[in-house]
Order: sequence, then C-alpha cells, then structure tokens
Amino acid sequence: MNNNQPDVIIVGAGGSGLAAAVSCAEQGLTVVVLEACPEPGGTTGIAVGSFTAAETRLQRRQKIDDSVEQHAIDLARFAPAKIEVRNNHAQRTFFIKHAADTLSWLQSHGIKFVGPTAEPPNSQPRMHNVIPGAKTYVARLQIAALKLGVKIYIQATVQKLSTIDGRISGIEYVDADGNQHRLHAKRAVVLATGDYANNAEMIRRFKGPGYENIVGINPNALGLGHLLAESVGAALVNMDITYGPELRFITTARQPFQQWLPVTGPLATIQNWVARFLPQWIFRRIIKRLLVTWQHPEEALFEHGAILINEEAERFCKERNAKERNLAVSNQPNKQAYILMNSDQIEKFSRWPNFISTAPDIAYAYVDDYLRLRPDIATKSTTLEGLIKNTPLPLDSLSETVVRSFGATKGPWVLLGPVKSYFTTTEGSPAVNEQLQVLNQDGHVIDGLYAVGQCSLNGMILWSHGCHIAWAMTSGRLVGETIQGKRSS
Repeated sequence: MNNNQPDVIIVGAGGSGLAAAVSCAEQGLTVVVLEACPEPGGTTGIAVGSFTAAETRLQRRQKIDDSVEQHAIDLARFAPAKIEVRNNHAQRTFFIKHAADTLSWLQSHGIKFVGPTAEPPNSQPRMHNVIPGAKTYVARLQIAALKLGVKIYIQATVQKLSTIDGRISGIEYVDADGNQHRLHAKRAVVLATGDYANNAEMIRRFKGPGYENIVGINPNALGLGHLLAESVGAALVNMDITYGPELRFITTARQPFQQWLPVTGPLATIQNWVARFLPQWIFRRIIKRLLVTWQHPEEALFEHGAILINEEAERFCKERNAKERNLAVSNQPNKQAYILMNSDQIEKFSRWPNFISTAPDIAYAYVDDYLRLRPDIATKSTTLEGLIKNTPLPLDSLSETVVRSFGATKGPWVLLGPVKSYFTTTEGSPAVNEQLQVLNQDGHVIDGLYAVGQCSLNGMILWSHGCHIAWAMTSGRLVGETIQGKRSS
C-alpha cells in the first residue's frame, strides 16, 4: 500500500471513523485514518455505549414484535416540540431502517450486547447495552481495522482539504512535531471528527453570545470536520441545536468499572458468555451505576426548592430558570457549583415519583443511590460543618446562605457536586445525501467528500439514549459500501 495515496482518507478515529475504516477496508479499499488526539476513541470512548435499534435479532430472540415504522413514531416523542419540528424525517427514517443490520455487523466483529432494555416513550424495548462499555467499540473496531491493513496516525491534525479540478483530492495535516504533510486520496475523504460542543467560537457563532463559556462533555469536540466542510462550500444544517446546556456531575478521577473491565482476550470472552445468563436486575444495577456517573440532575430538584451555591458558598442565580441557571454556573469560579438540599428535598427525592436522575424505566436514582454510588460528589450530614468537610466551601458564608434561603440551619442536609454546565452534544452538521456525500449550498454533491457520525446528522434530531452511537456506527458501515459503489439506497 502507498501510504501517500490510499483510496480513502478518514479524518477522525472515534466510533464513526473506526467503523468507516473497517467498512472501507472490508470493501477492498486502502485506508489511512488521521486522529488529532493521542489515542483513538473520540466521544464514543467516554459514552455509556447503548445502541438503540428496532427489528434486531436480540429483539426476535425475546419475541419482541417491533418495526422500523413504530420506532420512527416513538422517536418523535423524545425531543421538545420546538426541537422536534426541526427534524429531518427522511434522514432519520433512513437511519433506523439500517440500524439493525449495523448491530449485526458489530456483533460479527466480536462486540457483545445484552438486552434490549425498555426506555419510554419507546413502545418496545430497543436499547441494546454493549458489554462491558463503550470502549469495546473502540477496541474491537481498532483491532479489526489493523487486521485489514488500515493505517492509523495519531496526533495528526488535518488543517486543509485539497482539491483538484473542483474535486476533493486529499488533505494537509500537521504531526505532533509540527511537521507539515500532504496525503492524496484516490477515491474519497471522509469527515468523522465528531461534534463542536467544545468549540466556544462556533457555539457563540451559531447559538448566540453567552453560551461560549459552557464546555462540552468531550474536551476534544472542536468541530474540525464541520469547519473543513464549510471551507470548501458545504451547507451546514441545524447548527444552533444542542443537547444542553445542562448540569452534570463532574466525574470521579477514578476510572468507572466499565473502563477497566477487559474488552478483548480470554477474560472478555468468559465475561461475555456469563453475561448472557445473568438476570436483568443485575444489568439494571450496572446501568444505574453508569447513569449516576453520567446523567444530569432533574429539573424537579430546583422546582422543589434545592439551591445552587458556588465555591464561595453563595447563591448566585434563580435556579428555576434553566437558561439563567446554566449560563450562571458557567460564569462561576472554575465554572462549577454545588446543589444543596434540605430535609424536605431529601425526603421528597428518596422515593418515587421524585428522583435525582434517570433514564426512564432503566434506573431511577434517588438520594440514597447517590450517597452509595457517588460518595465523591454526594455528602449527607446533620450539621453544616460535617457537610463541607471534604469541600473548599467556607462555613460562615454557607451558614448565611442557608439562613437566607431556608430560614434555619437545622439539618439534615445533602450536598451534591460539584456540577458543571455542559453541552452533551451538538446536532448540527454539514448537509449530506443518503450516500453520505457532503452537499454544497446549492444542494449539489462536493465530489470526493463524505461525512459520517456527528458530521452527517443532516438535520436529524436524535434525542433518545443510544441513537448517536447507533448513527455513528451505521453511517460508518454504510460509507464503505457507498464509496465502493455497492449501495444504491
């Protein structure tokens, strides 16, 4: 293989990029992948890893009667109406039509799933949970890619798309030492760089001023693919739509268990075999732990009187106003805050129907769940002194804030945090057709340029759990067939 003239160049080695690399190589194409970070993975590598799809083999095994048509109806119920009205229905139907085949394709590469699990308002269980976590996608697909001869360059940042006679012909990139390089692609360049949730300039440009201080869950989600596409005339769609901002608890420095469980080798094989025979309640407990790590606190906390305080133990916003709350947190010292609950809120959020966080029908996390599963960010005490023993919060200021907000300093209290205001993902992308070819402002194909994953949402609103990863993998799988000319729809 001539590394300077592969058939396909893929920009980004997250889930969609690795899936695209494997798919292209399976079609007999020579492939080079360029990843700006020190290791592959992208946002997929830090996700929970659920894959939502209808008409799957795992559903049939459980005698679940489902259809793509019903999945399309159910997906329309997740997002707020003002967001859902922006959805590209044709593109989303196209996606879910191909998702089940993608799940089977992933299974053929040794990726194991359990479930599916219910998630209302889905009318059927569709959430397939990867074992042991999302890093499995990264590890398995990377191994498959290398076996197929794919070359993966890390710390290689693409700076420009090259053109010849109006066709995208390759890229220019810089390596870790600052050296400039050029690569020519015989067939295609594929953009697979994820979203732009951590690009402050793009957030301000498309969402408006004030939001630029809010960070993305993935610090490396900088919208490189979107900017590269725009630089050669691509149309951009739904760039103002974001999942968030929303408060999320800062993750512990310790790796969660699903990050250190084996994803390859004999131990992984044994683990995957055992997983098939474990009862569902065990997986619900596992998923609960993951959700307590990644989910955001519910709006109801603030509607029932919980307050936010900053590192100086001062209350700084009207908590019930979601926009004001999220913008205000992003302007506090270290962009973080704490949630303070008194005895009334503790009692209310210790049982149904009030929960701190959730993915419906999978795991409702209450006060005791946080105290047990996240002691790093949850403390309960009958005194204010005990409440802040592991935090930098000043007692005098906290006492004043408590008196002003609650009228007394009598416990018990629960302190949750720190929390930050995050963008989970952004829903905007370059416009693409069903062949995943990038389109210009006039709706015409930009020859030689393709996009997958978050770079190819094309107006889709994917508001339920497991859909972004499902699209990343599906678009990655399909692009190889498209480039080789083996897929017409």
